[in-house]
This record gives sequence, C-alpha cells and structure tokens, in this order.
Amino acid sequence: MEAVLVYTTFPDWESAKKISREVLERKLAVCANMREHEAIYWWEGEIKEEKEVGVFFKTEVSKWKDLRNALLELHPYETPMISRVDLDKLNREYSEWMARVLFG
Repeated sequence: MEAVLVYTTFPDWESAKKISREVLERKLAVCANMREHEAIYWWEGEIKEEKEVGVFFKTEVSKWKDLRNALLELHPYETPMISRVDLDKLNREYSEWMARVLFG
C-alpha cells in the first residue's frame, strides 16, 4: 500500500463536508480530516483574507488521479489547489485497514 495525503481547501464547512462525503462514497479516500483556518492570498490583483476549510484526504496512490479529477469536477473554486503528499512510512495496521476499505 502506497499511502498518500491529498490536500485542498474549500470556502466553507458545507462544501467541504458535501464533497468529502461524495469522495468517500466513491471510495476514492478512506478519511477526510477538516480544519478551519485563515487564508491570506492574491486573487485578481489584490490580497484577500478569508476563512477556509482545509481538507486532508487519506488514500492510496492508485486513487490519486481519480480523486484529483473528482475534486476538479466537484470543487466550488475556479482555481482550486489540489496537492499530493506521498507518505514514506505508515503503520501496517492502518495500511491494512485502508486496503480493506478501498479495495476490499
């Protein structure tokens, strides 16, 4: 099992939860961890400050492209940032659970 984290942000809790649930129902991830935070960023020539909900999806590397494509399809942002973080080490028990959920 090659586990990865996929990270993106949403404008609010409602969209983060709705899309996270859809991703899990499609078996593209085993878990979605959500955190609200303040974001400061450039958009259309000015600096914006807003609250966002960041989501880490836990999944397997073979699901990466399908997950990315689903997020692009469902995402409310015009230009979402969707990134993949490869995990070097993962405990065996969690890895086995992931395999059962995603491929079982």
